[in-house]
Amino acid sequence: MARGGYRQPANPAPVSGPGALSRRTDGGPSQPVRTPSGGKYGERQELEQLQQSAPLSATPGGDVGNPEPVDITAGLVGFDQATQMPDEPVTAGAELGAGPGLEALGLPSEPDEDMQRLLPYIPVLEHMASQPGASKAARNLVRQLKGMAP
Repeated sequence: MARGGYRQPANPAPVSGPGALSRRTDGGPSQPVRTPSGGKYGERQELEQLQQSAPLSATPGGDVGNPEPVDITAGLVGFDQATQMPDEPVTAGAELGAGPGLEALGLPSEPDEDMQRLLPYIPVLEHMASQPGASKAARNLVRQLKGMAP
């Protein structure tokens, strides 16, 4: 088997020329532009333009089609069916009633030291959480701190 020498490139152009003489060296796009239907006004055109600006090369597998449907209700017990845990009281995990209490959930019973140090900053954190665009996490933190305050 001979090695070396000129090898014909598989793509249309081995090297691109300068300026007006330039040609594609990647073989050109071979996947069609695909955009979903629906959406807000102008989104479809924007998605088409984005795909045309950076075309995708061919993929060996093509479309995979629709995935198999998944039954998300598998394993759920209906309200009209018998319990699957007859020896466990309904109040298990609750503060009152039969069965283990909140300790069964493994939650910390005492607020940790870092949370205690944030208590003096509740007014500042409240202001932050009340601003437009504040995250749910910020609002939840303030609620949690206010629940810990004496």
